[in-house]
Amino acid sequence: MPGKTFAGGAGTVCLALVSSIALAQAPAAHITIHADEPVSQVTPTLYGLMTEEINYSYEGGLYAEMVRNRTFRADWSGILYWYLVENGNAAAKMEIDKGTGPSDALKTSLKLEVEKASAGNEAGVLNVGYWGMALRPDTEYKGSFYAKAASGDIGPVTVSLVSDQSGKAAATATASGVGTEWKQYQFTLRTGAGVATSAANHLTMTVAHPGTLWVQQVSLFPPTYHHRPNGFRIDLMEKMAAMHPQFLRFPGGNYLEGNHIKERFDWKKTIGPLVDRPGHPSPWGYWSTDGMGLLEFLEWCEDLKMNPVLAVYAGYSLEQEHVNPGADLEPYVEDALDEIEYAVGGTDTKWGAERAKDGHAEPFKLTYVEVGNEEWFDRSGSYPARYAQFEKAIKARYPDLKLIATAPVGDAKPDVVDEHYYVRAAQNFQDAGHYDAAGRVGDGGQGWDNGHFEKVHRNGPKIFVGEWATREGFPTPNMGAALGDAAWMTGLERNSDLVVMASYAPLLVNVNPGGMQWETDLIGYDAVKSYGSPAYYAQVMFGSYLGDHTLSSKAEGAGPKFFYSITGSAANKRLYVKLVNGESVAQPVDIEVSGAKLAATAKLVTLSAHDTQATNTIDHPDVVAPVESALHNVTSKVHHVMPALSIEVIEFEEP
Repeated sequence: MPGKTFAGGAGTVCLALVSSIALAQAPAAHITIHADEPVSQVTPTLYGLMTEEINYSYEGGLYAEMVRNRTFRADWSGILYWYLVENGNAAAKMEIDKGTGPSDALKTSLKLEVEKASAGNEAGVLNVGYWGMALRPDTEYKGSFYAKAASGDIGPVTVSLVSDQSGKAAATATASGVGTEWKQYQFTLRTGAGVATSAANHLTMTVAHPGTLWVQQVSLFPPTYHHRPNGFRIDLMEKMAAMHPQFLRFPGGNYLEGNHIKERFDWKKTIGPLVDRPGHPSPWGYWSTDGMGLLEFLEWCEDLKMNPVLAVYAGYSLEQEHVNPGADLEPYVEDALDEIEYAVGGTDTKWGAERAKDGHAEPFKLTYVEVGNEEWFDRSGSYPARYAQFEKAIKARYPDLKLIATAPVGDAKPDVVDEHYYVRAAQNFQDAGHYDAAGRVGDGGQGWDNGHFEKVHRNGPKIFVGEWATREGFPTPNMGAALGDAAWMTGLERNSDLVVMASYAPLLVNVNPGGMQWETDLIGYDAVKSYGSPAYYAQVMFGSYLGDHTLSSKAEGAGPKFFYSITGSAANKRLYVKLVNGESVAQPVDIEVSGAKLAATAKLVTLSAHDTQATNTIDHPDVVAPVESALHNVTSKVHHVMPALSIEVIEFEEP
């Protein structure tokens, strides 16, 4: 990230190459900047985050739960990710009991029948976690489970974290007094100083007496970001924080809709105690426990100081199921109103009081509500009428909220429209000026083109680029993708009076075999480690150096793969020049600044590589990373040579 120099990074090598007079160069580009001529305001919410349950982004990813299948779902092969333990001469069997569970949401449980067990010959079950369980030295892990026994003589339940290789316990705790009624038992496991950092560990739960034990919702958490119970992985939250995101679009795209209506993100089933959350299938082929529910999303915004962009289910699911507008849709409209009230209502409202009961009395700030997701896939043609029904109800109760449409809506005029782009780098190079041609107020344009997105105008709805990415690289983007992304972002910044928000997608991917359903993804991780791709670092650079207004500027002599953006910050007295060189040769740049006096030294942040295929991996996370240096003897005219295949930010300061 900016401010750090990564030893051995490709950027360091490329900066050294720039000094070589033998390096091939493109013709010089000349940029003229009029620092005293602002053009338009830069929206303060330009860069943000979009996530959904894909690539094990939540389960096995950001959501820090270590136990996989904590509610004991099974298929033909048995209880998934759970296995029987029979130490020594112990004898036991396990099965799903569909007749008993601790709540109406969790009506089944794991039934463990222990025929023979004793001290040193324990019987029980083990869980393998999400491709292992990450343990670190001197670390505390908080756990819990629900249990009951057939009689009171089952004895204590011993919970251990065990090394896969040595079979030795790294930490152990016991839960005593298991009775004949369902009850939650909590425990703490602490590793010692000699425990090696590794994912090759599993969790065991054993007893040393014969008897029958029922278990449900076994949970284990490492330390979490801001120490929140039921919280998030620290390393992933820190990586997102470095991007300086201004908003979070949630609960995501397809995850909002579900494959079927009954599999949508039904928010009322995602709040309150975990034992009251039944969970539901993700559209991407695995189960979501809904441990990350509506309140957790809102607290995620709070922790990273982001604005929530709340997407409400609008009556369409992915298998071409839809709800007819009118009376059939009304319950879903009311559900959306309740959801908004849960977020922003005072404690004197029904759902605001429910939020306070769940532990957050203070209302959240909400500006944007998105109605549905990618509704252009709905072949019924019902979205315009469905959108209008939602708009009427939401605006009547919350007139200050801004509504986002996700498909053309006929005669309606939403506040914002959501556009998605997944392309290759070559397309982003060609389309970096996509919004440059949008008509400006007073230029004779006709404005919003009857609900169609093709003819964008600045006096029509604003634009939310809710999902976009240069899709090159596996499982995370390579340098070529980062260059395409950066070229696209220069266009977003130039037009940030029109484009009010933009978010890369997908954000996260578990890089273990079987962990990815979609390539290319910004941040990769396994149970222990995480890393940022070259495209991630491009996001960090663009989000870290952004002014509050664009400035009058002109570029001449530049090649077809040279892109730039100029923004200024009046409050910080900074001028941010972002440059992208997509060519395989160095790019000389002459920058001439008028209308401002510049300090003699400017900060330079460079991301570069020798080849477009250069990338970072879980084992080599810093091959391509930003390098910070300085430009000296700065005057109103600056000559600079960009490395080949590079993204740079120059931060000029007024003395």
